[in-house]
Amino acid sequence: MNIALIGSGGREHVLCQKIYESKLSKNIICIPGNAGTGKIAKNIDLDFLNFKKLLKTIKSHKIDLVVVGPEEPLVRGIVDFLNKHKIKVFGPNKYAAKLEGSKAFMKSICKKFKIPTAQFKICKNKKDVINFLQGSKLPLVVKADGLAAGKGVTICKTKKEILTISNEIFKGKFKTSKKLVLEEFLKGEEASYFLIVDKKNYKFFGSAQDHKRVGENEKGPNTGGMGAYSPAPIVNKDLEEKIIKKIVKPTLLALKNKKKPYTGFLYVGLMIVNNEPYLIEYNVRMGDPECQVILPRLKTDLVKIFNATINNRLNKIKINWKKLKCMTIVLCSKGYPGKIKKNKLIENIDKLRLMKNSFIFHAGTKIINNRLVSNGGRVLNITSTGSVYKKIRMNILKIIKIINWKHGFCRKDIGWKVIKKTYANN
Repeated sequence: MNIALIGSGGREHVLCQKIYESKLSKNIICIPGNAGTGKIAKNIDLDFLNFKKLLKTIKSHKIDLVVVGPEEPLVRGIVDFLNKHKIKVFGPNKYAAKLEGSKAFMKSICKKFKIPTAQFKICKNKKDVINFLQGSKLPLVVKADGLAAGKGVTICKTKKEILTISNEIFKGKFKTSKKLVLEEFLKGEEASYFLIVDKKNYKFFGSAQDHKRVGENEKGPNTGGMGAYSPAPIVNKDLEEKIIKKIVKPTLLALKNKKKPYTGFLYVGLMIVNNEPYLIEYNVRMGDPECQVILPRLKTDLVKIFNATINNRLNKIKINWKKLKCMTIVLCSKGYPGKIKKNKLIENIDKLRLMKNSFIFHAGTKIINNRLVSNGGRVLNITSTGSVYKKIRMNILKIIKIINWKHGFCRKDIGWKVIKKTYANN
């Protein structure tokens, strides 16, 4: 099969690697890709939000299957567009993608179908915010309604902070929407639960926990993700049954009832409070960096899974996993998630002699004059597998030390909670 992969991040590099390993793949193009995908596929520098140009490229390369990595093209309706032109594509339709594209839409489904989530108010103006504040305890969470690249959520401890952030959103800080969701702060432990879904079936596709705060000890602003590990120990069998019964099934039914059934990866973002799951958010694709810790554990051919999903035959295949743990630490440009400088030389990658259990997935990278340089906030995902999280992290940090990128930084405490629990119980 000739396969096109949309996107340029760390998620897309690991997806590309798994597609490359598949016996079913022949030629791979990445649009636009990064320096890592360029080693195993053909990168094409094209704006994938220009659907007409994208279609022309797909047809000229005789593509059999399109895999969409990031959320924005999904929310804009790339699946509907390509299906209209008889192109097979893996991902949800535009209506279903609103689960991520609009937090207000997601919350309205929660309310209608009694899905457990934080108490909330959809706010269109300052008056709505003030009204919710009157009967609410602090802290509160302010969420921009539309896509915000992982940076649209703020936990606010004061009314002044809430009003300031709200005002910024109403004035169009995140451009995709001038609405916001104001919700109660739930105190618990976050976890991510993944499914792969066709129009009739769904299957478990891993669990993970990530670290969104830029600073160690969970300090500083939210980011797109500073690191992650999989599986998530907190997701036990009892909890999993609750997630499916109380959250997943009602959501998929809601979309079926609208004759817009879900297809693709479904990322269920959860807060676990006293072993009860509360829905924080849906993402309509694999997470980043969660994808980087889930796919290295996958044994089953990924393209085989894609084909089964598109043909509504997920029930006919078994998805097998390696009995390994996996962790990734994101190496970021200095200044992230604020202002960063691009085109900074990364010199020591070629010096690495990685073992079979370690990987470097590129994110914000590109090649200029045959030299590897940075091209974004999150630059490299250093990933490793093993049986003990503490040892895995030590191995990753050794690799980062060898890379010795003076223009970057990382969190050295990724997985601190699970490591602390492990050693506290021994």
